[in-house]
Amino acid sequence: MHLTIGITGTASHYENYPPWIMGEGQDIEIIRLMPGHADELGKCDGIVLGGGVDTHPKFYNSDNLNYPNAPEKFDEQRDIFELEIFAYAQKKNLPVLAICRGMQLVNIALGGDMIQDIEASGKEDHRRDGSKDRMHEVVVAKDSLLYEITGRERGIVNSAHHQAAGVIAPALMVNAYAPDGIAEGAEWKDKTGKPFLLCVQWHPERLAQLQPDHPFAGNIRKKFLARIMAGKSV
Repeated sequence: MHLTIGITGTASHYENYPPWIMGEGQDIEIIRLMPGHADELGKCDGIVLGGGVDTHPKFYNSDNLNYPNAPEKFDEQRDIFELEIFAYAQKKNLPVLAICRGMQLVNIALGGDMIQDIEASGKEDHRRDGSKDRMHEVVVAKDSLLYEITGRERGIVNSAHHQAAGVIAPALMVNAYAPDGIAEGAEWKDKTGKPFLLCVQWHPERLAQLQPDHPFAGNIRKKFLARIMAGKSV
C-alpha cells in the first residue's frame, strides 16, 4: 500500500525524520510541509509535526519573550502554518505523530500553555549535552495508548528540549512523565471518534539511530503507520 506522509519542515535536524518514517521495504512517499504550500496537505495520509524553534508565546497568550534560552528569532509563519495543519488533520481524520515542539504545538492548539524554560522553573536540565541528546527515564500511564504501543511502564528516552507543556489542554491526558514531573507525552483523553494522535517530547527518530527496535521509537513508528494504513483501507 502506497502511503504519503507529510513532515513539517524545520531547520533543526529535519534529515533524521524521512529515513526513520520510510524504513525499508515499504512504499512511503515523504512530503516536506512548508508555509506557502498548503495544497500539499491534500496528498497526505498522515502527518508528523516535528521539532524546532520555540513557538511564539503569543499563541499561548503570553507576552514574555525574554525568558532563558529564548530564540533570537521566532518563526510565526511556521507556527501559524502548523496550527492550520493540525486543524486540517483533525477535520480530515488524519493520524498525527507530534514530536518535541510538535507535542507543545498540539497542546497550545487545544488550549494548553507552556513552561517557557524548564531549568528556570526549578526542574532538571532537559537540553542536549553538547552535541548529544541527554537520556532519562519516563514513567508511562498504564491506561494510555502509549502503554499499549510500548508495552512498558518505564523506559529510557532521549532529551533535547528546554521547554515543556505546562497546563495540559483539557482534551489531552499526559501519558508519560519524567522523574522531575515534566510531561513527556500526551494523547487524547477521550479517544472516541477521534483520529490517532500521539505526542512525545523525546525524539524517536534519533532514538532509533541508537536502537532501531527500541519500544519508544520502533513501536511508535509501526503503530503510526498501521493506523494510517487502517484508515486508507476503510
